[in-house]
Amino acid sequence: MRALLGRAPGVRRVRPGACGPAPPQGDRKERHHRCRDGGVCMEVFSTPYPETAWGVPPWIHSLFENPAAVASGIEAALKRQGRTEKVVCIGGRRVHARYRGALYQRRFERGHDITYICYDNEAYMNTGIQRSGATPYGASTTTSPAGSCSLGNPRPKKDMPAILAAHGAPYVATASIAYRTTSCRRSSGRSTPPAPATSRCTPPCCTGWGGFESGETLNMAKLAIETGLWVNYEMVDGRVEKAKKVRRKPVEEYLAKQKRFRHLFKPARRDDVIAQIQAIADSNAERFGIDIKRKESSE
Repeated sequence: MRALLGRAPGVRRVRPGACGPAPPQGDRKERHHRCRDGGVCMEVFSTPYPETAWGVPPWIHSLFENPAAVASGIEAALKRQGRTEKVVCIGGRRVHARYRGALYQRRFERGHDITYICYDNEAYMNTGIQRSGATPYGASTTTSPAGSCSLGNPRPKKDMPAILAAHGAPYVATASIAYRTTSCRRSSGRSTPPAPATSRCTPPCCTGWGGFESGETLNMAKLAIETGLWVNYEMVDGRVEKAKKVRRKPVEEYLAKQKRFRHLFKPARRDDVIAQIQAIADSNAERFGIDIKRKESSE
């Protein structure tokens, strides 16, 4: 996790020489956000003590549990000093789904002017690919393994953007590394009123999701959106202002490419589970109005 202060004009945000895999999925998004990934996986390979690949000072490396609290304190101190630097806090999916959620939500209740960017790769990837509240329905993980007595994760993915909107968050958005030019206004530098904001981005993990090479990462991210299982949208004062429209593909095209869903296709197809996942995508499409209607052919 990171709490990043301000901008550094003319400074290269990500320096060469990081020891991460190629391509570093988070890095693609970081360059667009003007700040670096605080997701735990990128933490490991981008800042091995005493070195760092990041060129955006100043920054603070907090604990897993408290980045929102640290960022809130920084924002309050800057405000007390009459300073105008923007605070950006970046973390992994744990902040949304588990033990940091309360601190994260308190930030919205208190109205701190902080932009929080969450990298949601849908499991605890760097500690063993364990299930989290962000893991999608039917996915196999090390703590929700698929087998003769289990279909994988039995619970749906937690809708944290909706929970934050219910807390009164004035600006909530989702983003994808597949569509860099359509990211949320706060994290892309466009003007918004001083207030708490959050952006949730999904970077596919070729290790944790399995079944595809790292060079297919962007294609997987695009398929998630094209099937309706991930929706890019902006929500202002609890209302969706815009969402990326797509000509949807069947979810099977997305699921079949990932090892975590392989049990749905062999040794025997689980059409019942695939249909339930398709229903989730259909519900997303209806809720956000993302379907592009095909024009009727003229007679």
